[in-house]
Amino acid sequence: MKALIYLPVFALLLAGCAGKTAYRETCANQLDAAWKELDIAKAEGFAGTVSYSKALSLLTAAKTQQQFESYEGCTAKSERARFYIRESRAGR
Repeated sequence: MKALIYLPVFALLLAGCAGKTAYRETCANQLDAAWKELDIAKAEGFAGTVSYSKALSLLTAAKTQQQFESYEGCTAKSERARFYIRESRAGR
């Protein structure tokens, strides 16, 4: 009888753990790519410098989220950072 009670709880716990790793690889890949792009990026003009700063802030926040295993947020911030890196290269 107790096994019937523990089985759904155990299944729920396993599902919760699996959900945390769903974006793990994507987060790591996006973050690595964005840092490499930021290293070679050359900001054009003042607007480009602003975009570069936004990208740097987003990458810092994404790295923090990665450390706390918030992989979905990390992925979203990394993708936005890559957008701002492209914008900084274009001088926008």
